[in-house]
Amino acid sequence: MLIGKGTWLDKAAYELISREKRLNRNLNLIRVESGLGASGIPHLGSLGDAVRAYGIAIALKNMGFNAELLAYSDDMDGLRKVPSGLSKDLASYIATPVSNIPDPFGTCHQSYGGHMTWLLLDALDRLKIKYTHVSGQKTYKSGLLLNQIDKILNDHQRIGKKIAEIAGQAKYQQSLPYFPVCHNCGRIYLATPTDYLSDKKLVKYHCIGTRIGNVEIKGCGYYGDSYLQDGDGKLPWKVEFAARWQAFDIRFEAYGKDILDSVKVNDWISDEILEFAHPMHVKYEMFLDKGGKKISKSSGNVLTPQTWLRYGTAESLLLLLYKRISGTRHVSIEDVPNLMDEYDFFEDMYFGTVTEDNTAKRTKIMGIYEYIHHLQPPKAPSTHIPYRILAQQALLFRDQRNLVEKVYDRLVKYGLVKEKPDSLIKKIQMASNWASVYLSSGFERIDLNLSQTQQDAILELTHYLKSLNASNPDELSKTIQSEIFSIARKRGVQPKEFFTILYRILINTDKGPRLGNYIVDLGIDRTSKQLDNFCGNAQHELPSDYHES
Repeated sequence: MLIGKGTWLDKAAYELISREKRLNRNLNLIRVESGLGASGIPHLGSLGDAVRAYGIAIALKNMGFNAELLAYSDDMDGLRKVPSGLSKDLASYIATPVSNIPDPFGTCHQSYGGHMTWLLLDALDRLKIKYTHVSGQKTYKSGLLLNQIDKILNDHQRIGKKIAEIAGQAKYQQSLPYFPVCHNCGRIYLATPTDYLSDKKLVKYHCIGTRIGNVEIKGCGYYGDSYLQDGDGKLPWKVEFAARWQAFDIRFEAYGKDILDSVKVNDWISDEILEFAHPMHVKYEMFLDKGGKKISKSSGNVLTPQTWLRYGTAESLLLLLYKRISGTRHVSIEDVPNLMDEYDFFEDMYFGTVTEDNTAKRTKIMGIYEYIHHLQPPKAPSTHIPYRILAQQALLFRDQRNLVEKVYDRLVKYGLVKEKPDSLIKKIQMASNWASVYLSSGFERIDLNLSQTQQDAILELTHYLKSLNASNPDELSKTIQSEIFSIARKRGVQPKEFFTILYRILINTDKGPRLGNYIVDLGIDRTSKQLDNFCGNAQHELPSDYHES
């Protein structure tokens, strides 16, 4: 059965509404949540959590329901580690709430946490994601979670047993699930709560220290009192999600598989302790870098939304986050060209330029395209030029002040454009940024599974190109075009097939401008090196039956 626009967003929204109806809950406003980490530089993973939640919200709107995204910033979290790339001076603030740490980037924000939160909200704004932002610090200070904290602390023994049962963590069988901020040293996590006086909403504590990672951090020894209404403390993740869900009436929140146990505990607390049916969840896999390591705020392999948007459009980034949610994803800036071209393919499908016989696949692609545009798709397609053509041409003119004009003139020469819309100018600039980093020092790795006959044809063409002498560019391009046909026929490769292979190697698309012209403009030497790079060995022997004409 086709649900909505045929995407995973529609399926999740449909299941959410069905569940809410079974629970007999009010459907006037359905609030979905994303937790924004404020302890490190936001990356694509943290952005993805918020964007996907927003996708559920607009899928709900497509079904006729009022929905909104709540972006909750955990800015009461304590700094556990100095993120890679930031000043080592931040080590003096370990275990300090990030909202109480000065902005390490200057004076543009009131705190470290404020700056990190802004980076993620800035990315959401640039993607035109609509949200309501909530600060964790302000939430605690306002007393909004007061009743939830009281219930959790009064039932801490039962909660401690459940945490040990689900997560295998015995800590909360000996300690209250609450982190006071020490009034003497201003740090969090170091003060161990010793008693809870429910009638006074008071936590008594002793700042004795703790272990963060592999480091023992001494407390200041202070004995103090923390009144819940003052907001000088916070709940640990193992219980905080549940408190937020009830306080904000959250009906949906996705989660990464790395916090599965925390979600299970919070679901139980929400249902059994707070008597609020926990929200529906969708589990997603984590983004990994090309080396297979989890993208992390502190490990130095952070890929930020702002970095992506220097090289690719907002639409390409939304496509990355929306097209699927299941399965492990390896991602890097090297993927920008593919996502840019894939978005163009989605747009071609939407406007009928390309066809797809599989109805379900076509419907899904068109649905994702509409969600990328927040259910308000453009009335006409943009100008589509393979990203690598733009990047290669930009690299050829990188030292010239009129780079954009030069690249545009080449596109006109190839018959690829007739107008110069602003969107094309921006794409040329983005491709130029990408080429200066990812093409200037070498060539992309292109993986194609070719037969020996096809490889022999490429090697022969490479040798031919290396043997050429400079001549009239127009005549040379015709000669090269003719030779490609000749080599294909000689090697028993269909010319169309051979041209497609060469386009794949040179610009990673199935077609492009007239190849003879493009090779001359790209440069005989550069083309030869790129073909050599594909073959993997510039000294590769020619086929035994090769003879120079």
